[in-house]
Parts: sequence; C-alpha cells; structure tokens
Amino acid sequence: MKRREFMTLLGGAAAMPFSAQAQQNQSIDAAMSQAVERKDFAGVVVMAADRKGVIYQGAFGVADIAEASALKPDALFRIASMTKAITSTAAMQLVEQGRFAIEDPVEKYLPQFANVMVFESFDPATGAYRLKPATRPVTVRHLLTHTSGLGYPFTSAILRDFKPRAGEDYPVGPLLFEPGERWHYGTSTDWVGRLVEKVSGVSLEDYFRQHIFTPLGMPDTFYFVPKDKQARLVTVNHRLADGSMVKDAAQQPTSGFTPVGGGGLTSTASDYIRFTRAFLNGGELDGGRVLSAKTVALMSENQIGPLGVPALATAIPERSNDFSFVAAGRDKWGLGFLITTDAVPGKRSAGSLSWGGINNTYYWLDPARGITGVIMMQFLPFADPKALAAYDAFERGVYRLAAG
Repeated sequence: MKRREFMTLLGGAAAMPFSAQAQQNQSIDAAMSQAVERKDFAGVVVMAADRKGVIYQGAFGVADIAEASALKPDALFRIASMTKAITSTAAMQLVEQGRFAIEDPVEKYLPQFANVMVFESFDPATGAYRLKPATRPVTVRHLLTHTSGLGYPFTSAILRDFKPRAGEDYPVGPLLFEPGERWHYGTSTDWVGRLVEKVSGVSLEDYFRQHIFTPLGMPDTFYFVPKDKQARLVTVNHRLADGSMVKDAAQQPTSGFTPVGGGGLTSTASDYIRFTRAFLNGGELDGGRVLSAKTVALMSENQIGPLGVPALATAIPERSNDFSFVAAGRDKWGLGFLITTDAVPGKRSAGSLSWGGINNTYYWLDPARGITGVIMMQFLPFADPKALAAYDAFERGVYRLAAG
C-alpha cells in the first residue's frame, strides 16, 4: 500500500526532462515499496527538499499494523531525539540574545550541577563503585556537544547497571568521565531544555511554539498532541528476534508527561523538513528567521576539536543497535548535530549535518549541495539494519534526483 505525491523541481537551473524526473521518483518509490513488501518495516514517510522547496514526497505501508490503515504523508511520528536539534536551536537563540554564553558553567543557572561526581571505578560483576568530585565544571558547551560525561543506560553498561547506595542521591550524573574528555551520547540535551526553560521563564512547549514552530510554519509539531490530531499518530512497533514486527502493547503517551529537551516531540516529515530547510537557508525560511546566519555557521562547525564521535556499542539491544551509521572516530559534532567529515560517494557532502530518533526516524541536511531529507519509520530498536538500508536507498535516490 502506498500514497505518493510528486513534487516538481522549482527554479534554479533548467529542470531535467519529465521522463527523467519520473524515473528518479519511481526509483525511490520502488525502493520504499519493496522494503514494505518485504516486511522490513510496517511503513515509511520520506521527504526531500532543496533550498527552494520540496522535490520529493512519499508515504508507503501502514500506520497501524493491527488495523492495516494506510500511511499518509501527513502522519504524525514520535521523533524522539530529533527533538535535540530543536532544543539546541532554542538555546542558541538565547545565546544570541546574551542571556547566557556557551562557555558558562551550567551551575550558574541550574544549581543541580554544583558538586557533580564522576565515576572513578565500577565493577560490572558486583556493581561496586567509587566516585570522585569532577575537577572542572560542566559548561553549556559540554551539554550542546555531548562531552559532559552524561550518558544513557542504552549507551553505557555502567549507567545501565548503576544502583546508588542507600541514602545517596545524584540529581546529575554521576558522570562517566571528566567534562570535555570525550564524546558520549546521553541526557545532555535534556538539561539544555531545562536551561532554556529556566532562562526564558516559559515551558519548552510554549518556547518552541513561539520562537521556532510559528516562525517556520510548523503547525504539526508538539509535545502534547491535540485530541483532534491523535488519529494521525503512527503506532510504535518492535522487531522481534525472528525479524517479525509487532505493535507495542503500551504506546508512548501524548500528554501527562514532563517535556525534556532531548526527546518527546511529535512531528510530520513536512514540518521537520521546514526546520532543516531553515538551516540550509542560514536560519530563515519564508520570511521567518529563527537564527542568524552566523549562528547557523557556528552550530554547523566542529565544536569538539580533536575528539571524534565513536560508533557506540549498545548496552540494551532491544532499545538500540550499535551506532553503525557513524564514521567512528572521524565524524565530529557541532552544537546540536553530527557532522559528516568525509563525503560519501552518491550521498551527502563533507560537512553535512544529521541525526535521528530512537524509533528509526532520521534526517540530514547538506549545506554544500543545498539538499535535505527526512525519513520516518516508527519501531525499535534504533539503528535497525533494514531501516538504515532504506535510509541509504532513499538518500541515494534523492541525490540522483537532484543531479538531474
């Protein structure tokens, strides 16, 4: 089952003949349709754009495997960690306003970061541990670049197994390493969200709506999904050990939770690609400016120096696979984005920005070529090989389409 809307290339150099355009669109259609037919996943929505507008859009498969309801282009997906780039944008808006600086110690605004402890040792057999005080403060930069020492249980066996002793309480951490020592994916952006709320004086939902979603024309992105839009939600599935897909018995809530900066938003492919297009256009889209071009450039540059982004091994396989999509040790991190260091033949350019969400939603934006794409599926575990294969096929199809 599929629904697809063909979007013509607009403006710029002469468009390729319609037959060639149609052939390239059909190539992407076929790759996505075949993946659904093979039951690689239940459904997928894909969208690609250049600086001027959408050049491809498609929806394939079903939104709910129990009801076999057709997936539509305006389907709502839980985008999880694709929230992080939006939160980082909010933080940099406040930096632009002089409300805080990226080198500021976080404890200046969030007292929980005073007296943070670091693991000195951890025995995986017994769970015994020793902690020591951090020798340097966690800064806003550390949070924005995932060099704070904070992790997730699914990216760290230590955090997965750590059980504080009776009477011990750690509002932050303990950290896996001294701030700034290395890159490790974790809850850093959750705290960026707390910082945005503390400094702005409003909730993340309200801040994002006022300063990002409304200016960029993103009416379908929220933490709390309105009742009249909940029918458009795609259900979250889970791949079993035998490769089959089942619907999760408990779906993630659409209200009644505390929003965090690191995840929790629901969005559509068309909304999110407006966000990525704003970055392609130096922080502005259709008259709505959210960042200066200078800040966009800063966020897009390597901010971790000689450190590299490792291809982390999973500590909870049912939540995530290894980070195989990272060029281990070579890729870099900006202020909210993974940075591709090496050009990928047939795909993105060096300096492209990207990331994803744990339910297998992904995006990239390529400033050098002026191309961006979003691919949204909705199942665990993250970095599923079949999901990544579809991502690869879609991206290659988009560059063939853009090349004409």
